[in-house]
Amino acid sequence: MSTDAMPPRDDDFERGLRNRRAVLGEEWVRASTAGANGFNADFQAFITRYAWHEVWGRPGLDHTTRRLLVLGMTMGLARWEEFELHCRAALRGGVELDKIQETLLQGAVYCGVPAANTAFKITTGILKELGMLPAPAPLTPTARVQFHHTFSQPALRVALQGAEQGLPVVFSHALGLDLHMWDAMAQAIAPEHSVLRYDHRGHGGSGSGPGAFTLDDLVDDAARLIREWGRGPVAFVGLSMGGMVGQGLAIRHPDCVSRLLLANTAAAYPAAAQEAWASRIQAVRDGGMAAVVDLVTQRYVHDTFRAAHPERVQALRATVLRQNPQAYVQACQAVAGVNYLDQLHRISCPTQVLAGALDAGATPAMAQAIAERIPGARLTVLQEASHLSVAERPEAFLDVLQAWLCA
Repeated sequence: MSTDAMPPRDDDFERGLRNRRAVLGEEWVRASTAGANGFNADFQAFITRYAWHEVWGRPGLDHTTRRLLVLGMTMGLARWEEFELHCRAALRGGVELDKIQETLLQGAVYCGVPAANTAFKITTGILKELGMLPAPAPLTPTARVQFHHTFSQPALRVALQGAEQGLPVVFSHALGLDLHMWDAMAQAIAPEHSVLRYDHRGHGGSGSGPGAFTLDDLVDDAARLIREWGRGPVAFVGLSMGGMVGQGLAIRHPDCVSRLLLANTAAAYPAAAQEAWASRIQAVRDGGMAAVVDLVTQRYVHDTFRAAHPERVQALRATVLRQNPQAYVQACQAVAGVNYLDQLHRISCPTQVLAGALDAGATPAMAQAIAERIPGARLTVLQEASHLSVAERPEAFLDVLQAWLCA
């Protein structure tokens, strides 16, 4: 057999070297390979071919997942030199800090608290070195977040934080998302207010209950969790589906609401929108959440925001993809049939309506229709915002929120 027909023996080495550079960085790999000598050269070639090509080059797991696995395993084995190397490379390579944090927390359970303590210490040092250390978050009563579920059924996941004596505020999230949509707003107002966030029925960590559910069920869910909390009436903040729940709550359970902020929401959809809802529902039935994640992302945040914040868009996509498809379909059916326009005059609490100028799903005109029908309601339109205005324009949203809370 002619040797000319045989593939070069260094193909696997070169492929492994590319993966090694992609994960650990050109500078580190250059320094490592430059140190090869007659004693360790074969070993360097071996790990480059075997580890970095045969394993890191396999298609079954993406590089982010492999990075996190390495952090967990080196943490468990107390191989701190390797942990530090891969942790620094992961942060430089764009792995989300939240994912690294979750990996270390998981390790605290399976590897032990001392290992987790060392891992957090090393990671904190790397974050300082790279200028990526998050802002201080002291473990004071106003900063601490407590998660639990309602006693009543279906059980709703709840997050509580803030001043015990402050104005009670409830945040209600959008279709296909969860209570973490409100993390920044809750943290911002927690020093002065008592804050409750929750996952809607069938979303995040909340149960779905038996059978299909309606918008009335979501409204009743909000009422029962407020009564279970025992802090009502509350200042209720709802965006999109959460805003529909807020409208229904103020109409059907007025004793639960002291004031209302309705963001990027609708009181009714035009007949032409029903075909779009039906199409979305069928897509989820056929292909799960992956079939609509691009559509949802494009409707929730505008093109400029998506281009400027790819990491936040990826987090948004991940949240949508985690949702239960069956519950999502039921929620779509619930909100598609919303029809509160003729009942909005019954809302008597102070109300702030907020819209995004670029919102195609809950347009400024729809927001105006709500504000015109609620006695004394105010309307604010945020420029350069589409549907998820709390993410796109957080500072402006917070300004409106704080002014409304103080009014």
